[in-house]
Amino acid sequence: MKAGDLTTPALLADVAVLDHNLATMSAARPGPALRPHVKAFKTTALAARLAAIGHTGFCCATIREVEGMAAAGLGDDLLLANEVVDASRLGVLVRSGTARVTVAVDSSATIAAAAAGGVREVLVDVDVGMPRCGCDPADAGRIADEARAAGLEVRGVMGYEGHVQHEVDRQRRERRVARAMEDLTRAHSDVGGGVVSGGGTGSWDCNHVVTELQAGSFVLMDGDYARLDLPFREGLVLLTTVVSVSSRGHAVLDGGLKALAMDSGDPSLVGGGEVRFCSDEHTTVGGASWAVGDRVGLRPAHIDPTIAKHETLHLVDDAGAGGDAEVLESWSVDLRGW
Repeated sequence: MKAGDLTTPALLADVAVLDHNLATMSAARPGPALRPHVKAFKTTALAARLAAIGHTGFCCATIREVEGMAAAGLGDDLLLANEVVDASRLGVLVRSGTARVTVAVDSSATIAAAAAGGVREVLVDVDVGMPRCGCDPADAGRIADEARAAGLEVRGVMGYEGHVQHEVDRQRRERRVARAMEDLTRAHSDVGGGVVSGGGTGSWDCNHVVTELQAGSFVLMDGDYARLDLPFREGLVLLTTVVSVSSRGHAVLDGGLKALAMDSGDPSLVGGGEVRFCSDEHTTVGGASWAVGDRVGLRPAHIDPTIAKHETLHLVDDAGAGGDAEVLESWSVDLRGW
């Protein structure tokens, strides 16, 4: 089947780009040195490809992702890198033996929730400057002691320097990552444990502290990360159809805000032209010549929430080929929801 046979808007993933990105990251962060973050792609079929090349521990952002990974037989070592106040669904997985589950804690309340829900293993989440979740680095030792007193095993620490992941200036990004990791290193000395978890696509080669990198966007990349000096390629395309052409010099595509995440800016056009604006079901473009019925590709600026808007991700031989791309597989985006 050709991509042109799909109902648009349709989400395409380039198999050659995917393979390149996985091989590049895996060479630098083999096996357990990479804990892929499934929130980026929400697809157990893609997670299985990562597991097949040795990355069998995964990072999750929601309880639904943990449950879906366990159901797919990918539950060897799942980290929910978020605090929860009700861990009962996670405890079900632990008691059934279908998954090893670790959860992040940063307070007495989240420690109590983990213990009450039946989770046995935790990481102490440390605020390294984002700011988002995480305890004060100076408080990490106390949090760890409290968790152990509640009967939990403290595997180590985690700290996500998300505030510097998209820093375009390479030297500035390296300096800011190093400062964030100084905080995490001090906290780890108080907490103990063998795991130091954190980092992401933007710090993949300059975070020298973490024992496991929580990267996800690298698999297919996006326009925001593409501004950085990274060796990963953009491989995700929203295939759309031209539904209207105006004498005023613009064309209208049938994919808009409901098919694309816009938090990191406008998408870019495959093959040239300019995106003028996006509305609910449409994207208005200019700067090139199109006819009604033409298939046009858009590259999203942020892949994570873009993929989460779709039920299916189509693996193709060349995502830049528009309607002529060959559809190799169609993957369910089966980790959506909460």
